[in-house]
Amino acid sequence: MRSGEEHHDVVIVGGGICGLATALALHRKGVKSLVLERSDRIRATGAAIGVFMNGWCALDRLGVGAVLRDKTIPIPEIQEVWHRKSAMQVKSTRIEEFRCLKRTDLIQALFDNLPVDSVRLGCQIVAVERDPSTSFPILYVHDGIIIKAKVLIGCDGSNSVISKSLGLGSLNSLPNCVIRGLTNYPNGHNLESHFLRHLDGYMAFGRIPIDDNLVHWFVDWPYPNRDIDAPKDPKFLMELAMQQIKDYPAEMIEMVKSSDPSSLNLTRIRYRSPWHLVFGNFRRGTMTVAGDAMHMMGPFLGQGGCVAMEDAVVLARNLAQAMPMGLEGGRVGDGELKKRIETALENYVRERKPRVLKLAMQSMLVGILISSSSKIKRLLSLALLLVFFGGASLSYTRYDCGPL
Repeated sequence: MRSGEEHHDVVIVGGGICGLATALALHRKGVKSLVLERSDRIRATGAAIGVFMNGWCALDRLGVGAVLRDKTIPIPEIQEVWHRKSAMQVKSTRIEEFRCLKRTDLIQALFDNLPVDSVRLGCQIVAVERDPSTSFPILYVHDGIIIKAKVLIGCDGSNSVISKSLGLGSLNSLPNCVIRGLTNYPNGHNLESHFLRHLDGYMAFGRIPIDDNLVHWFVDWPYPNRDIDAPKDPKFLMELAMQQIKDYPAEMIEMVKSSDPSSLNLTRIRYRSPWHLVFGNFRRGTMTVAGDAMHMMGPFLGQGGCVAMEDAVVLARNLAQAMPMGLEGGRVGDGELKKRIETALENYVRERKPRVLKLAMQSMLVGILISSSSKIKRLLSLALLLVFFGGASLSYTRYDCGPL
């Protein structure tokens, strides 16, 4: 076991989309940070990610939007096919800029634009506390290293160590899970360039072309077995997905059957309840959270990754505005520096809360509408969606997180 003590200005826990985006946003503002990732490689959980206009706005601010657009094709329309008894209903919705990205492409683009040695892999945080003399965060790493930081940002996802240290409530879960995968067509898939969703009762199948050869698909259905967090055999996941769509069109069954086994991923749908967002404490001293660590939500709005990238831009902007001379702040003492950082993080939380609360509420209501067996709950959810969110409106995708 190693030992020793390190000092860093900004430490970000978690090297996923949110963590790397936050590090890149800070880098663009001239603020150095260190990302600690527990995996021994840069991770990209899941096969692909749908990015709406608000996500592309954030990616443009981070300086990687153009290179990522070159890896995808635009998707101008969402087409939903509802199966109701013997009838079928089709609804089409035009959408402004929407594209589907391989998660590995997004992660790599963020990573490639960071300075060398910005990310430390194989670094698992076992405890977090505050320095009794300065009140700055102290992190204890599994290998014995102690890291002291002026700013600590938790981007460590749904099982966030930083969220727990802030005293945030545990996540809720729906009785649904999702299997996602990628299927490559060497000679081209010849599919229409729209986001297709087939909905039949409590089950949904969706597919989105990424480019002319690669397609992202997912299957969402009620799954009572709660022991699904452990890694699963790809063959088992493929059989499980095919079992759910056995009565679907042959092309969809073949898509799942021909998918890349290494891309298959199964997750239970979990979310942070809106009331936890209202009453939760997302900042303590110079420590805060972003992304899923702050506002884990179901996939129903396709906003988890987009909103995490918004967080990155807003957080970096506030830190830079509060400390235009950098974290060292000239000759500012620790006490004054701490006040500046706390003000910046408080402004960040205040700006983000209304945005993520509205999305969390809308996502939760859609989840209940889709998954609940209670007719009363479904009717109530539908009524609330119509009254407060305009039903199936995509207005939330036209949000601009502002300049970096």
